[in-house]
Amino acid sequence: MSNIKNLTEKILEEAKHKEKEIAAYTESEKEKILSSKIKEAEDERKLILLKAEEEAKTKKERIISSTTLKVRNEKLEIKQKLISEVFDKALEELCSMNSSKLKNFIKHTILDLDIEGDETIIFNEDGKSKIDDKFIEDLNFIFLARNKKGELKVREENGNFKGGFIVEKNGVEINNTFESLMDSMKDELEYEVSKALFN
Repeated sequence: MSNIKNLTEKILEEAKHKEKEIAAYTESEKEKILSSKIKEAEDERKLILLKAEEEAKTKKERIISSTTLKVRNEKLEIKQKLISEVFDKALEELCSMNSSKLKNFIKHTILDLDIEGDETIIFNEDGKSKIDDKFIEDLNFIFLARNKKGELKVREENGNFKGGFIVEKNGVEINNTFESLMDSMKDELEYEVSKALFN
């Protein structure tokens, strides 16, 4: 009987020892799994934060880029408006030149043209009021002196433009209106005006 008791005690002792080993192994595995899961969660958290930072940075860059573009466009629009105002003011001043200056402009412009001297000159109402018959006679005299026809005449109907004049013959027009002259020079003048205004 004592053998059975010893055997039972030995089996119980071994069982307790095995239980302790299993408990220690289980605790160790539990710690490993828990540590692994904590590391996975921490890695996932870092990845989420990194993605969020990258998205925030990208969004910030987009907002800055968009705002910069908007500000640039607004500045450009204001510059264009100011340049346009300068051109409008210059056109207004050209259109309001006195009779003497207008005659001088017409004389030099017409005499620089390669024309025969028998064309029709078209003025607007204001231009026509500043030109007299003697002025046209003087121009014709100069054309005659250059061995040209000397038969320039002023069209009775007024032209529909702000200032300057048009030379016309057989349906072909040479446009010397101030609007046309300003338009033809606008591209090269825009740079100069912009430089003067904004530098």
